[in-house]
Amino acid sequence: MLDQKSNLKNQNHNSKVKNEFRERCYNYSITVIKLVKDLPEKRIYWTLSDQLLRSATSIGANIVEAKSASSKRDYIKYYEIALKSANETKYWLGLLRDALEVDKIEVNRLLKDTGEIANIIAASLLTMKGKNKI
Repeated sequence: MLDQKSNLKNQNHNSKVKNEFRERCYNYSITVIKLVKDLPEKRIYWTLSDQLLRSATSIGANIVEAKSASSKRDYIKYYEIALKSANETKYWLGLLRDALEVDKIEVNRLLKDTGEIANIIAASLLTMKGKNKI
């Protein structure tokens, strides 16, 4: 009986952590959308902002899609795509920061957030694949 309570408590905790992570990704997407919205209306910004918007919002979208995965393999695949999107987002943010006139403090903050999100996804993938065992 004690094991059942412990398992239930762990499941509730895991569910809460996953919900909080999905919410973090959602809020992160909103922050990127606001950054892109405020970029100058110059042609040079169009491609970078479009690519950034696509990759950044893809992170959370794939984390949400994983919730409805039909198998563990599918679930892992969504997380792998989210990690690739996070890495791509770091690239676009770096280009934006280093090549154009933008709020470098805000972009650096987003780069830090992106790195943290990518690390969480990578750690989750290692756990899911059983490669995180000590």
